[in-house]
Amino acid sequence: MQNIELKARLDSLAPARKIAKAIATETLGKDRQRDTYFHVPEGLMKLRESRNIPAELIYYRRPEKKRARKCDYQIVPVDNPAKMRKLLSDSLGIVTVVEKTREIYLYKNVRIHLDRVKNLGTFLEFEAVLEKPSQAAEGKRLVAKLTKEFGIAENQLVPVSYGVLLKERRER
Repeated sequence: MQNIELKARLDSLAPARKIAKAIATETLGKDRQRDTYFHVPEGLMKLRESRNIPAELIYYRRPEKKRARKCDYQIVPVDNPAKMRKLLSDSLGIVTVVEKTREIYLYKNVRIHLDRVKNLGTFLEFEAVLEKPSQAAEGKRLVAKLTKEFGIAENQLVPVSYGVLLKERRER
């Protein structure tokens, strides 16, 4: 599975929420999520526990760049997240835990996430979901259009995951 992603730091979610509500083709509401990141030799792996959807183990790889980038990912449903967290913690070790409240909007095939991340602040994410690799150019075009629509500046772009941001913050 693949998508085109972009993440930006925001001072406030209110202006982005107003735009998202105006352009959304669908609103999926609010969710509270906990992502537990585990040590892996390459890429990132997290166990996502959510109030609205069943738990998932997510593995992904993407370049860490301040621009829209392609992300390759795999998702596996998890029936018993507590046991899975314990197993992965014992075998791989936990890097960090990210807790966030996420508002989710859809614009065509792009998921618009307005995130309030504990100990990090507020963020906007775009994820253009690709059904086939040949849709990458269209995904980048849509993300570029939304970046302009939301008024995202270069200095707001974030090249890494929330897990990496929290780990870096803890190490300072």
